[in-house]
Amino acid sequence: MFPCAAVVLGGLVLTVFWVISRYNGLITLRNQVSNAWKQIDIQLKRRYDLIPNLIASVKGEMKFEQDTLERVIQARNQALATSQNPALGIGAQAQSENALTATLSRFVGLVENYPTLKANDQVRALMEELTSTENKIGFARQFYNDLATNYNVAQQVFPASFIASTFHFTPVELFQIAEADAAQRETPKVDLNLGS
Repeated sequence: MFPCAAVVLGGLVLTVFWVISRYNGLITLRNQVSNAWKQIDIQLKRRYDLIPNLIASVKGEMKFEQDTLERVIQARNQALATSQNPALGIGAQAQSENALTATLSRFVGLVENYPTLKANDQVRALMEELTSTENKIGFARQFYNDLATNYNVAQQVFPASFIASTFHFTPVELFQIAEADAAQRETPKVDLNLGS
């Protein structure tokens, strides 16, 4: 009878260690996802801080583009307000950030049409900083989505799904392009026909 009890006790001990391991793994992934989101926040704050400086630098030169400048500021303020209200969720944050990105893209295109702005050292430095920040935001979003996917999968695979549901782990939202921005997903059409 003793060997049978030892097997049962050994199985119970292994099960407890497995549960602890799965639980700790989910906690680790949840904290990594949270940290990845904070890294996005850092880059977004950097972008929010750059935009007013850039607008102030080009405002006098772009007198005829006041509507565009106001849209950039409005999109920045909306994104900032959304980022400061975590209750709105990642979907709302992604939507406001995508709107800001689109507005900034139009703004950058307009700046390119002003040779005096392109030659201005301060504007050029701010544009380079903004471009660098946009790249960092893109990488931070990708990193967040990778970790969020790993966390979500870890909750859904069998038998770890029992641990996740028992301890009330919930999937996290991915940072994605809204349906309204689906045109960004389309393959660009390139016409290399130079005419005859």
